[in-house]
Amino acid sequence: MRTAFYLLPLAMAPLFANDFWLVQILGRALSLGVIALSLTFLAAYLGVVSFAQTTMAGVAGYTVAYFGPNTVDVGYELPFYVILPLAMIMATLSGALIGLIARRSQGIYAIMITLAIAVAFFYFTRQNYSVFNGWTGFSGLRAPDIAGINLRAPVPFYLLCLGVAALSLVLVNGFIKSPLGLTIQAVRDEPKRVLAIGIPTTPVIVAAYAFAGFIAGSGGILNIWLQERISSFSVGLGPIVDILVIAVIGGLKHPIGAFIGAIAFVLLDTFAVDFIDRERFNTLIGLVLLAIIMGAPDGLHGLAKSWLSRSAKRPAKIKT
Repeated sequence: MRTAFYLLPLAMAPLFANDFWLVQILGRALSLGVIALSLTFLAAYLGVVSFAQTTMAGVAGYTVAYFGPNTVDVGYELPFYVILPLAMIMATLSGALIGLIARRSQGIYAIMITLAIAVAFFYFTRQNYSVFNGWTGFSGLRAPDIAGINLRAPVPFYLLCLGVAALSLVLVNGFIKSPLGLTIQAVRDEPKRVLAIGIPTTPVIVAAYAFAGFIAGSGGILNIWLQERISSFSVGLGPIVDILVIAVIGGLKHPIGAFIGAIAFVLLDTFAVDFIDRERFNTLIGLVLLAIIMGAPDGLHGLAKSWLSRSAKRPAKIKT
């Protein structure tokens, strides 16, 4: 719960930020941060780095696109109060399925298996037209009006992103303190001892991935409402790597690091073009990532925490 309060200063943003900053900077950062949070959760508490978080988010996004209003005349339109729970269920199930496939993998093997799943999903969405509309994907995916509130307007949409981000942090912090969350951490640290006391590890690992899918799905819905479209490019290698970069930049050891990394990434992505050619952005983000890994292995969150700790321990000067 305390971690969610780190986002409270952002609640003041509508008082001084314009629509561009609310939606394209802060709103985008929060939606990407929620997806990255699902990766941070698996890395920090299960000890697994997953490349399939964009796939989980994409499953939720495609569910909303297929069963909601769109401009490509593909799918079946359902009420939003049916679509949203359905999308979250599908994202959760996709996470559970990925966890079931990758349950015996650790380290580089988990990375390769989840990457293979993500790439397979990317090609499947590109080649399937009856459900995913192939290369073109879906467009016209706009947030609905709920209780007379137009969620497409900048301020309501931003507050929605902020609310989902804060709720996601609360859920993660509560989940890791629950009996299941503690068991997940035990599987990370001592899987053989967990088996020795009679707890099967497979259901625990699948549950961790399923929870990560739930979190990623909420970010995926926000992202398609922001972009107003989804296609195979939304779940391709570029977005897959972006989520990993965001999580690493922010710090993989703490949930709030996902949002710190997302804000840094979006600021670089938006304003770096004023200083370098757009084609060289990947070079820039690679150098930033390399610098952070070498200088601050715990990411920007760890760097800030270390700096604050040193400042607190610094003795005050005595005036004479």
